[in-house]
Amino acid sequence: MLGRELTDRLLFAGPASEDFGKTLAKRLGLPLLSVTVKEFSDTETRFKVEEEVHGTSILLVQSTYPPVDRNYMQLFLAAHHLSQEGAKVHAVIPYLGYARQDKQFMPGEVVSLGVISHLLRTCGVLRVTTVDIHSAVGLALFAMPTYSVSAIPILAQYIKKNMNLSSPVVISPDFGSSKRTEAFATIYGAEHLQFAKERDRVTGEVRIDAGEMNVKGRDVVIVDDMISTGATIRAAAEKLRKAQASKIVVSCVHPLLVEDAYEKLIEAGVDEIIGTNTVPSRVSKVDATEPLASYLRTVAE
Repeated sequence: MLGRELTDRLLFAGPASEDFGKTLAKRLGLPLLSVTVKEFSDTETRFKVEEEVHGTSILLVQSTYPPVDRNYMQLFLAAHHLSQEGAKVHAVIPYLGYARQDKQFMPGEVVSLGVISHLLRTCGVLRVTTVDIHSAVGLALFAMPTYSVSAIPILAQYIKKNMNLSSPVVISPDFGSSKRTEAFATIYGAEHLQFAKERDRVTGEVRIDAGEMNVKGRDVVIVDDMISTGATIRAAAEKLRKAQASKIVVSCVHPLLVEDAYEKLIEAGVDEIIGTNTVPSRVSKVDATEPLASYLRTVAE
């Protein structure tokens, strides 16, 4: 095993975030921890840490996009081993799975994010950093210092620089995204509007009310923290097309785009989707390691 100084700070790029982790390590000027990872045919994962980690501080970078449970299990395994070996573990989770389950919406539901917090603490995680958690409410469920970095500014800057939009208006698909939309619009320098949304908690059906929104002949940017099935964005796009909007651009931090969500959004009239690399996808065009690195430089391990 290779020896390390006790003051060393290292970065472990987990299997779900190898490229993301390497880019973040480069931005921070940190060496990558040498780890051998093997996934067996039954999908179990085995980690073998090839270096001494006692006394070090380790940024454990692992996003938890689908398959969410597998990626979390890998995070738990790695965090537990590193903490047991005497390292200080700071979990950097670019996309925080289960963040939408941060409270009990219906009787009998499990507050799953609270369970995730408990498991991270049990596995020895001392600090958590994520990117655009679904709701700030979820931060209160963590017993360790937890911070959510925003990638909204770099998304706004990217679209303003790379897309020539005509008289753009920035739109929130629901109330939950209104703060992000307002921040995006302020940075971009555009008007912002908000849809009213209702979701049936049993069937999952989404209803969008555009009210008297006037977008005729204007380009629009729909802003959200994440796109999973795309049902909300699809309903919003259909309303905007009927209102004779010109170009429809969708901007999100976490482009999960499960199953055929991308194709359905294009069919609904979306012209372009732009996301960050917290989740690897065909639309992950904006590098979220930049705001993450800026924050992590300020954290004393």
